[in-house]
Amino acid sequence: MSLSIRNQLPGTVTAVTPGEAMATVGVRLDGGQDLTAAITRDAAEDLALTAGTAVRALVKSTEVSLATARVQGLSIRNQLPGTVTAVTAGDAMALVRVAVEGAELTAAITREAAADLGLSAGVPVVALVKSTEVSLATA
Repeated sequence: MSLSIRNQLPGTVTAVTPGEAMATVGVRLDGGQDLTAAITRDAAEDLALTAGTAVRALVKSTEVSLATARVQGLSIRNQLPGTVTAVTAGDAMALVRVAVEGAELTAAITREAAADLGLSAGVPVVALVKSTEVSLATA
């Protein structure tokens, strides 16, 4: 299956915490970072997720926000430090490629935000992704 989702990060499930309707799934990415996905309990069961299951964490580029440093006092669970490798700016939007340990992410942000943050190749950033915006796929 081919997907239009640019960000496909390989990893391994470390924990599954089922709730009434939703489950949180801890994933250790191949680069060593920890990621949390909040998916439906049914999806976690359908995928037979348990500790040790190989998965791909899928995140649309429009769901990746960027900060120039770690952010405290924020409910966003996933903060992945990295370095900007490229910025492609259009009239309204910019695509920012970020190298994180063992992978690359693409963030689609406004051109104005990219300019305000001073983003260019080599700038350190933190990619922010809400756990509800992380989907999981098994091999």
